[in-house]
Amino acid sequence: MSAPLLRLEGVTAFYGAIQALRGVDLEVNAGEIVALIGANGAGKSTLMMTICGNPRARSGRILYDGVDIAPLPTHAIMRRRIAQSPEGRRVFPRMTVYENLQMGAEAAGGADFEALSEQVYALFPRLRERRHQRGGTLSGGEQQMLSIGRALMSRPRLLLLDEPSLGLAPLVVRMIFGAIRQLNQRTGLTVLLVEQNAYQALRLAHRGYVLVNGAITMTGSGRELLARPEIRAAYLEGAH
Repeated sequence: MSAPLLRLEGVTAFYGAIQALRGVDLEVNAGEIVALIGANGAGKSTLMMTICGNPRARSGRILYDGVDIAPLPTHAIMRRRIAQSPEGRRVFPRMTVYENLQMGAEAAGGADFEALSEQVYALFPRLRERRHQRGGTLSGGEQQMLSIGRALMSRPRLLLLDEPSLGLAPLVVRMIFGAIRQLNQRTGLTVLLVEQNAYQALRLAHRGYVLVNGAITMTGSGRELLARPEIRAAYLEGAH
């Protein structure tokens, strides 16, 4: 069996004196959607940011395609065809949808912009309609589509999605999760998904991990985790 595309081995991270990650082990195989679930403040977004080099892992290894990227600066990590759609979306508010997509394409040298943008518009037709509109005037759901679309413009092998459902209406959440599934099935894109919406995340994911106070406490297939009573009690009651 081939090595995972992404493997974290004993990763710790700190904010000042506060330890945010405690010896995290996690694997993402090529072509998988892997969900990381946990309560607010469990360290999910910190883990995502640590993969990107900010904060830097205090100890442990972050192997991407067999290379330890933990010591690398963030810009060098992202050049390895890793893209992130961050928590809070963070689109460029004064730039149009089209210009936001251009910024995403810069990470891949700006090549094949028209073809890549057509793929994004096919995935999110609303963005085609809004392509001359400023990012800051879009609805929350449209901004999330743009954040994901901008990440896809860099032709990533690994897409890091941080809380894509946050603050969105259920119908929009289902549409965005459907687009992620479609992308994975059609192109084999590898996705690491951080989510508080455990029900939607585990339904989408091939495998999942549960993070509690900076440490992995449970792992299994999405279906296995959905069926576990302790998961249902902690994360699913009333969530869907």
